[in-house]
Amino acid sequence: MFDSLGELLNKIRLGEDSTLELKSVSFRGGKIAGPKRDDLADELAAFANSFDGVLILGVDDRTKEIEGIPLDKLDVVETFVREICSDSIDPSLNVRIVRMMLPDVQGIEQAVIKVDVPRSLFVHKSPHGYFRRLGSSKLEMKPDYLARLFQQRSQARLIRFEEQSVPESSINDLCENLWRRFTARSQEPAEIVLLKRKLLSREGNGTVRASVAGILLCSEHPERFMPNAFIEAVRYRGRIQDSNYQIDAKRIQGPLDAQIDQAMAFLKKNQMVAATKKPYRVETPQFSERAVFEAMVNAVAHRDYSVSGSKIRFFMFDDRLEIYSPGALPNTVTVESLALRQATRNELITSLLAESPVAETIGDVGRGYYMEKRGDGVPIIFRESENLSGTKPVYQLIDDSELLLTIYAARMERADDE
Repeated sequence: MFDSLGELLNKIRLGEDSTLELKSVSFRGGKIAGPKRDDLADELAAFANSFDGVLILGVDDRTKEIEGIPLDKLDVVETFVREICSDSIDPSLNVRIVRMMLPDVQGIEQAVIKVDVPRSLFVHKSPHGYFRRLGSSKLEMKPDYLARLFQQRSQARLIRFEEQSVPESSINDLCENLWRRFTARSQEPAEIVLLKRKLLSREGNGTVRASVAGILLCSEHPERFMPNAFIEAVRYRGRIQDSNYQIDAKRIQGPLDAQIDQAMAFLKKNQMVAATKKPYRVETPQFSERAVFEAMVNAVAHRDYSVSGSKIRFFMFDDRLEIYSPGALPNTVTVESLALRQATRNELITSLLAESPVAETIGDVGRGYYMEKRGDGVPIIFRESENLSGTKPVYQLIDDSELLLTIYAARMERADDE
């Protein structure tokens, strides 16, 4: 916001309002004496909980005079802001920090720091509570207002989370090669067809932004907007989760279908394969690739993307594979009924994955498309894994906030020496 110099100077002259906060910066020795860390955290969170806003550090909020920040202190101030956003606000806040030169009343250029705070997908708590912006003030949210805000920005809202607009995004953040696969038959202008497919979302003020689903499936780098939309894959030696015994690790990023492909490649690279002669050579992998494929599709398609600070975890051990997926089970599904009932949290994402052909590099996993929406994924996971290892996989719900699937490995027998 206020990206041109003239627009920004005019806003500063007018003073603080719902979209602008001004702060002087003072120092004591080499440290920042003001503003106070917790107070600034409250201001930043209030913007994120309300509308897009801008904080200017180096301008007096009462006189509106541009005082500036010493050039040798700019690094200190920027670090101060970054630490507040990551450590003092929950969930952490994504902002844009820009160093600028603005003229003071005498026309002398002074250094300031501009912090752009987009309206967030989440509700943020700061040290003194939950705040929203109203005019030039921040107000602590009353319980009823806070409950409504949580509802608006959660899975329970009328517009599903995956259909929400992503702050600071636009149609330019979607890759045409990726979104064309969902719009190939349409001759309408790109913006119209992408709005119809809900890969774009129009906000109340008319601004068109990418939707959560659009970013997850049609952006080459979803992590730019949703930092936790990735898979953490680790192969451990032995049976204990210990970084000292880590053999391989990868942060799997990119569009959701590409994440599934990379997870399967990680499995193939790191699982053991035994060979026996009975009477001819037979190879037995640790894990059923078909079962793991179904498990990864389910994890990516059904995880709760509204949960900040969580990611899918894909951990391989000598005796088992663990897949952690953020979010409780959708609707009234229970761990016991998973194999019997069909339910989804992300209807749009599953529909788009049902239109995405499985990459040839994955191999034969019994599917032509990533999703077929018949509800047979969990039965396949159970059947294929138990046939291979002799042990049925186990689902567990952890603290009603994370689903853990454990798939047990087949016993590894080696071929006789030839």
